[in-house]
This record gives sequence, C-alpha cells and structure tokens, in this order.
Amino acid sequence: MVHWTDAERHTIADLWARIKPDELGAQALARLLIVYPWTQRYFSSFGNLSNAAAIIGNPKVAAHGSVVVGGLEKAVKNLDNVKGIYTKLSELHSETLHVDPSNFTLFSDCLTITLAAKLGPSVFNAEVHETWQKFINVVVDALSKQYH
Repeated sequence: MVHWTDAERHTIADLWARIKPDELGAQALARLLIVYPWTQRYFSSFGNLSNAAAIIGNPKVAAHGSVVVGGLEKAVKNLDNVKGIYTKLSELHSETLHVDPSNFTLFSDCLTITLAAKLGPSVFNAEVHETWQKFINVVVDALSKQYH
C-alpha cells in the first residue's frame, strides 16, 4: 500500500479539479497512437488511424480518451485502494483484451506530457510533477496487477 501525505492528496485533488477528461483524454490518446503507432492494433474498430490528422480528428479516439481519463477519478477518490478499484479493469485488459501492460506506461507518459503542456510550468512544476508521477505510477501498477 502506498502512503500519501496530506500535501500529496491536496496536490492530486487540485490537479484533478483542473482536468477536463474530454479534452485531456482525447489529446493524450491521440498522442499515444501517433507517437507509438504499434498501439493502434488495439483500436482496429476505430476506423481511420492512418495519419496524425486522422487520429486527432477521430471521434472514437476522443471518446475513448475521455473514458480513460475520466476513469482516473476512481483513483483520485480512492487513493488508499487504487489496486482494489481497478481489479476488474486489470482483468479485462489482461484476460479479454490482451493489452500489453507496457502500453499503460506509454499512455501515462503521454498523459503527463499533455497535462504538463496544458497547465504550464507555473502550475505543473517539478514538485507537482513528482506527486503526479507517484499517482500515475500507482494507477499503472494497479492496471498491470493481473499480469503478474
């Protein structure tokens, strides 16, 4: 179990209040699919993913990105039981979808870059980044749990 300080809990809550899942999720997932094109294999039902413009303009990419980022709210609200709340999602990705768990890390990196760019260095400074990284690593670990 991860120990969260009061300051970390406050930072995570403050960041979450600034996040618009529809916007951030669409941008982060598009970045993942553009920068790491092999991840597109999991999204074959999304239609045209042939180039950056097609990916950025794809409504299914935007919708799924929103769902993924929106799902982080469960972790924000349950910091002391992140692994528990993502058990079924981990099982789904492992046993049904067969997603390579390294993709969780790739997406979290894209999400972090997108968030940092959106908030800028005055908000997303090194201390905030440290707390965000701890948080997102706990989420990635929870989603990867079923793979172990």
